[in-house]
Amino acid sequence: MSLWTPDGEHDVPKQDENQDEYVNEANELPGFDELSPEEQEQARIMAAELAEARKRVSETPAGDVIANHVMGIYELAAIHLSNQPPALEEAEVAIDAMTAIVSTLENRLGQNEAVLKDAVQQIQMAYVQIRDSLNTEEN
Repeated sequence: MSLWTPDGEHDVPKQDENQDEYVNEANELPGFDELSPEEQEQARIMAAELAEARKRVSETPAGDVIANHVMGIYELAAIHLSNQPPALEEAEVAIDAMTAIVSTLENRLGQNEAVLKDAVQQIQMAYVQIRDSLNTEEN
């Protein structure tokens, strides 16, 4: 089954039971009845896609999802460290969050644990190097 929109033809994903629940919820949203039939169908498709995304996340090991988030925090710390001037306090919050997650979940992060521990060490070393270089410049 497909749906034509001004953006072109779109396949409508096959729905499972959870998707039906989200589609029904979409039908009950305030203002849904005021949408055009095409907009209603787009809302149903979006609800089905959301259900599929939720299903994929629920099938992914929690350690993998957490590792992904920890690496996002790593990137946040790196961004703050690369600012001119570096935002050391903000980077420190992100680094502390990474450290807390990785140390609290020690031996529970599976295949990702070694990479995460290495990432924590790398960002900590970068922080110390940048902080020390800034202190040297000030003196």
